[in-house]
Amino acid sequence: MIRVRGLTKRFGARAVLEEVDVHFRSGAVTALLGPNGAGKTTLLKCVLGLVRPSEGDVLVEGEPIDPDGSYRHGIGYMPQLPNFPPHMTGLELARMLDDLRDFRGRPDEELIEALDLRAELGEPFRTLSGGTRQKVNAALAFRYRAPILILDEPTAGLDPVASLALKAGVRACRTEGRTVVVTSHNLGDLQTIADHVVFLHEGRVRYDGSLGDLLATTRRSTLQEAIADLMRGSDATSRRETGRDTNEADPERRHLEVVR
Repeated sequence: MIRVRGLTKRFGARAVLEEVDVHFRSGAVTALLGPNGAGKTTLLKCVLGLVRPSEGDVLVEGEPIDPDGSYRHGIGYMPQLPNFPPHMTGLELARMLDDLRDFRGRPDEELIEALDLRAELGEPFRTLSGGTRQKVNAALAFRYRAPILILDEPTAGLDPVASLALKAGVRACRTEGRTVVVTSHNLGDLQTIADHVVFLHEGRVRYDGSLGDLLATTRRSTLQEAIADLMRGSDATSRRETGRDTNEADPERRHLEVVR
C-alpha cells in the first residue's frame, strides 16, 4: 500500500505536483495516467525516494519513507528504459541486484519461464534486442515477490505472446494482494488489467476512482475514450483557472493525439 498526502513538488518557481492525495491500494492494479508533463514520473520518483517533495508525505505500508531508502527493498520497479550496464548479462544483473537488496530468499522465476528467457539471461545486455531487454527488465522487477510493484510502460516493445505473459503476471500479483501501479500509453492493455485509475493533469489529481466508475460516468466503453474526455474537461478547467482563451485552435484533435 502506498499513500501520498498533500504532496507538492516545485522546481524553482514551477510546481510540477500540487497537493496530490492518492492511495494506491493493496490487491489492486492502479493505472496512473495523464498527458506528457502531467507529473506522473515526478510522482513515481517521489515514491521511490529519487526526488524529495517540497511539501507533503509519502507512506509505504503505513510508514513514512525513510531517508536511507531501505523501504525500497519492498518495491519491484520496472523502468521505462532498461539502461543496464551493457557488458553485464542478465544473470550478473540479477546477482548484483540480489546483493544490493541483501536478498537471500528464493527468487520468483515464473516470468522467466513464461517469457522463455533462460538462454538470453547468459548473454551481455548490449547484444540483446530491444524486446528481449524489456523482457529481462520485467523479469528483474518480478524477481523478488515484492509487496509493491511499479511498472513504467511495461508492454512497450513486447511481442503479443510476451505481453500476454506479463499481463498474466500482473493479475497474479493482484490476486496475491500486492499493490501494482502501472503507467502506459497503451490504454487498451491497461483496460484489461486495471481496477483503479488515477488521472493527473498539470500536476493535480483530476480523477481518482475505479475503472468501472470512470467508464460509467463518461458513458464510454473504452479507457481511451474516457481518458480523452477527462483530458478535454481538465484542459477546459485549466483555461478557466488561468484565464486563457477557451477558443484555441482545434484542442480536441491535440488531446486525442496525446493519448493515441
